[in-house]
Amino acid sequence: MTKETRLKLTEIFRSLQGEADTVGIPTVFVRLTGCPLRCQYCDTAYAFHGGQWWSLPEILARVAELEVRHVCVTGGEPLAQSAVHELLTVLCDAGYRVSLETSGAMSLERVDPRVVKVVDIKTPGSGEESRNRYDELLRLDQKDLLKFVIADRTDYEWSREQLKARALTERCTVLFSPSHQQLKAGDLADWILEDRLPVRFQIQLHKYLWGDVPGR
Repeated sequence: MTKETRLKLTEIFRSLQGEADTVGIPTVFVRLTGCPLRCQYCDTAYAFHGGQWWSLPEILARVAELEVRHVCVTGGEPLAQSAVHELLTVLCDAGYRVSLETSGAMSLERVDPRVVKVVDIKTPGSGEESRNRYDELLRLDQKDLLKFVIADRTDYEWSREQLKARALTERCTVLFSPSHQQLKAGDLADWILEDRLPVRFQIQLHKYLWGDVPGR
């Protein structure tokens, strides 16, 4: 670990994990600043700009103060900062269970293999479908997760076709999530059941607990 390595962070906080495979578990979130995408349903636009520079020792010290085993590195788009790879490795070395929330628009090549990758593939409704790097999905394995945020029926049908055409559930767990306040959770659940899709339905638990409050 080098003291000179620094990353721009929007916040570090402890909350319950609201998504993916550890939903409901107390987790420290390390939110990096900046993102090259502009998804129409983005709920963390406040992380696009600003932030403060933190060294790796400062980040590790703050994470340790919050006393949890699970750490989620998120954004913004964390992979937009190259130094994130060193952060992920030192967190793994420190014994944390580390997950990375990233879009389907970034290279996963340098991500530490111990990290659980949660990749948000961009649907047409996001407005950023063209940014998807489908070849990167080949880097996912059974511990990883692939998330589709679905805004409407068109998004659902597109996601269903991607699921089949790319045999995604054979590679990793696939999550179908309704875009908050754009698609009724019950409608998406019904569609999944009607089509017998082998996916995991999820809602954003934290939004049902605290709404759209930053840092929760």
